[in-house]
Amino acid sequence: MSKQIFKEKIAQTVDILKEKDIDMWLTFVRESSINHDAAMDMVVGNNSTWEAAFIINKDGDTTAIVGDMEEENFVKAGLYKNITGYLKSIREPLQEYLKKKNPEKIAINFSKTSVLADGLTHGMFLKLLDHLKGTGFENKLTGAEEIISALRGRKSVTELSIMKEAVDETLKIFDEATNFIKPGVSEIEVAEHIKKITFDKGFELGWEETHCPAVFAGPNPSGPHMGPSDKKIQKGTLVNMDFGIMYKGYCSDLQRTWYVLNDGEEKPPEPVQKGFEIIRDSIQKVAKALKPGVKGVDMDAIARNYIIENGYPEYAHGLGHQVGKTVHDGVAGLFPSWERYGNAPFMELEENQVFTIEPRLPVEGYGVSTLEEEVYLTKEGCEFISTPQLGLILINTK
Repeated sequence: MSKQIFKEKIAQTVDILKEKDIDMWLTFVRESSINHDAAMDMVVGNNSTWEAAFIINKDGDTTAIVGDMEEENFVKAGLYKNITGYLKSIREPLQEYLKKKNPEKIAINFSKTSVLADGLTHGMFLKLLDHLKGTGFENKLTGAEEIISALRGRKSVTELSIMKEAVDETLKIFDEATNFIKPGVSEIEVAEHIKKITFDKGFELGWEETHCPAVFAGPNPSGPHMGPSDKKIQKGTLVNMDFGIMYKGYCSDLQRTWYVLNDGEEKPPEPVQKGFEIIRDSIQKVAKALKPGVKGVDMDAIARNYIIENGYPEYAHGLGHQVGKTVHDGVAGLFPSWERYGNAPFMELEENQVFTIEPRLPVEGYGVSTLEEEVYLTKEGCEFISTPQLGLILINTK
């Protein structure tokens, strides 16, 4: 991530702390290249070997307390106003700093809902308590989930620009897939072709290579997070692909659906066309309703109910998730009120968050119809980052 983005995110953090009325956010780490706290990817950048405290305050002060052998690294980075090095123990400089600032609320990185906000290990929590013992600050600790959720979700101008570029590049690669898909080609062959194009362009995959891209050919496809198989594409069936890239430190995540025309066909059969249109229209209905202040659970219900009302089973996952530095980013999501999602479905959505919208439904005898688009929330609604797929992509086998 560029220095400019780190500066934007630190400035955002100060505003978030003021908004949430939290005096201080403290990220406490050690050996962070081994046991990494995801918060460092947003506001620190460099790893730390010794115990280190990266502190951002709502008054705008930023301080890093680090081992003295690493002090110069953080000075050169130029992200924190004050860099304090220590030799034997972080305890004394940390206590001195806290006494100087005297915060009433200190947010630290633990969360029951989001792994992205749960970077503080139990052992490091106990060490932090030891360092603070007797100061009174040990009684002023609170979770940083709402800070991290807002920080990762609210994309800065630079972040959003990069994510738009990532989507554009991903759609170009999907066009390459259209030229490659044909009867007799296997899911694995499609996936390998797409990976080669991605690597030749100098990009990385958006998630694990085992199922990026995920390719699904015809009836009875594998589960959504399964990798491609040696199953071959056949005439008269649907083909889907779930794919994204890592571009300048940010991910894309899109899905497209093709129909391979059968002998004598000039257009898809009615069941195939209907299934696609239900998916397409469910996405558009959600996009019309998406805006800051709504809850993800209500957005999921729009698509889920529409699909069920049209005679299809409900999809076995959430409607959409946030995207950013990781393919599943942020905390709030377009999720149903299932226990596995915790509080995430009930959080109010915010301006500049980026979400996927990805419903799916089975078309008996043909395969699965699914799309995945990316949108970002504006002040009054949402806009598509990806150009929505409005019609089936037809593979002509003549």
